[in-house]
Amino acid sequence: MNAITVMTGAGISTESGIPDYRGPSGLWRADPDYQKLVSIDYYLDDPDIRRRSWLFRRDSPAWSAEPNPAHLALVELEKAGKLDRLITQNVDGLHQKAGSDPGRVLELHGNMFGVVCTGCAARSTLQEAVDRIDAGDPDPACLDCGAILKTTTVMFGEALSAETTTRAIQAAEQCEVFVVIGTSLQVQPAASLARIAVESGARLVIVNADPTPYDELATEVIRDPIGVAVPRLLARLSQE
Repeated sequence: MNAITVMTGAGISTESGIPDYRGPSGLWRADPDYQKLVSIDYYLDDPDIRRRSWLFRRDSPAWSAEPNPAHLALVELEKAGKLDRLITQNVDGLHQKAGSDPGRVLELHGNMFGVVCTGCAARSTLQEAVDRIDAGDPDPACLDCGAILKTTTVMFGEALSAETTTRAIQAAEQCEVFVVIGTSLQVQPAASLARIAVESGARLVIVNADPTPYDELATEVIRDPIGVAVPRLLARLSQE
C-alpha cells in the first residue's frame, strides 16, 4: 500500500499547546466573541475586531509550539513512501515544522504566518505586522496602497482556494486509505472529503476523541489520545 491520504484538524495540535475550537477548553468556549475575530465580514467592518484579531495572532501559542509525536509519525510515514497527500485544516505550520514535505501538504484553511493586502494583494509576513503592532500601530494597513491587511488564513465567510480544494478532492478520490485525525468533521467542504474517499473505494479511519458525523462510514474509529494512537496506527499502516 502506498496511497494513504491523511487529513488533520485542530485536535492534532492540542498536544502541542494550541487550543482547538469546539473542545472543553476550546477557543469558542473561552471567548464567545472568538468567531468574530476570524470572520471576514466582522474583520473588514470593525476596526476594534481587527485590533483584537491582530493581538490574537501576535499572542498565539503557534509561534513557539513544537510538533508532537503525531506530527512526527506522519513524517515517518512519508519517509516510508506510504503518504500520498497530507491535507490539513490547521494554519499553524506544524506539519512543515515537523519535517513534512511542503509540496505534499495541502493547507485548506491557509497559513497564519503570511499576510496579504485585501486591496492590492501585496504579500508580507505576520512577523512584519507584529513588529508594527508592537511599535504602536494596532491596525497596520498596507504600506503599498493603504488597504486592510489580513493573515493568509481562510476566515469564516471566505472561499477556500479552488486549486487547493481540487487537489484535496483528487487525493481523496485516488487513495486506498483515508485517515482523519483530530477533526470533528463538521466544517464543509473539508468534512465531505471523508465521504468522497469512501465513495471512491477507500478505507476510512477516524482518530478523534468525540464522535463525528462520518463514524458510520469508517472501517475503524479510534478514541485514544492522538499522540499515542497516531504513531501506533501509522506504524501499522506502513507495514500493510
